[in-house]
Amino acid sequence: MYVAVKGGERAIENAHRLLAHERRGDRDVPELSIEQISEQLSLGVDRVMTEGSLYDRELAALAVKQARGDLIEAIFLVRAFRATLPRFGATEPVDTGAMQVRRRVSSTFKDIPGGQILGPTFDYTHRLLDPQLAEGFAPEAPATGHASAAATPRVTDILGRDGLIEPSPAGDKDAPVGDLTREPLNFPADRDLRLQNLARADEGFLLALGYSSQRGYGRNHPFAGEIRFGEVEVEFMAEDAGFAVPLGSIALTECQMVNQFKGSATEAPCFTRGYGLAFGHSERKTMSMALVDRSLRARELGEEVIAPGQDEEFVMSHSDNVQATGFVEHLKLPHYVDFQSELGLLRKLRQEFAGANVTPPMQEAAE
Repeated sequence: MYVAVKGGERAIENAHRLLAHERRGDRDVPELSIEQISEQLSLGVDRVMTEGSLYDRELAALAVKQARGDLIEAIFLVRAFRATLPRFGATEPVDTGAMQVRRRVSSTFKDIPGGQILGPTFDYTHRLLDPQLAEGFAPEAPATGHASAAATPRVTDILGRDGLIEPSPAGDKDAPVGDLTREPLNFPADRDLRLQNLARADEGFLLALGYSSQRGYGRNHPFAGEIRFGEVEVEFMAEDAGFAVPLGSIALTECQMVNQFKGSATEAPCFTRGYGLAFGHSERKTMSMALVDRSLRARELGEEVIAPGQDEEFVMSHSDNVQATGFVEHLKLPHYVDFQSELGLLRKLRQEFAGANVTPPMQEAAE
């Protein structure tokens, strides 16, 4: 804790009390409950869970409330809490192909097995403010609001059967998986660490990079092969039992981007992939993640690295909003000694400059 400010610890304690007072706001207005935040600000809660690396709606909603709606501060709170939790092991890879789909769209095929499922989305709204919401308007329940149990094979699997898209890398169950929450980031990074980094990365940062890749800074010409949102079952290998046991279901959003061709003298041309996965309903995040994932595969695919979105070290070193916020906001803390040093140096340089530009008296007389 920094106490090198006027008033010291007492001033900081008073600042904390004032923060709590401002957080509550007008006492005549009913206080927000955790349930209200979780249910009605669900997209913000989903982002906090994803970038905080902790799937817990109640804790994420509490963090949003404590942070006064500042999602990056809420993400910081969730990560700090997560660091205190014990770890019992790793779950089995989730099977998104068996997802109970609530939303599923593809821009590559009009008719896909299982059909297009529009689900809850802003995509078709008119972006007009709805005054009824200010009056506590309760909309009618949708005709169908449950997850689809129908088989919904992935669009990329359909392309893969004909060899039109590169296969997903085969997973090695015995290979260790990196963990950015416990190990420092090193370069070059394998794709498992890159995807972890992108999943935890700031959504706005990824959005900007993904957008730049579409505008020519990275040769990214994608199609949204499929975006799906729904519930998947999580399983944990119980060593005593000798088989995987279900722990429950979590909501996920998955995006598979289909990108331009690749090929060589020995390989037939085929589409390439970009991948994104996030907790909850997080379409913008997963789409941006998939775009940047594809850009970061430039060297792997033999492409020239010419844009920021293709530079692994640039992207991964600057994508973490908690780290970035700390580095930017630490400028608010005392830097008195450093500044006085800079100020003294500047005054000395100005004196030297003034002395070097003074016209000698003899020269003035001669003129």
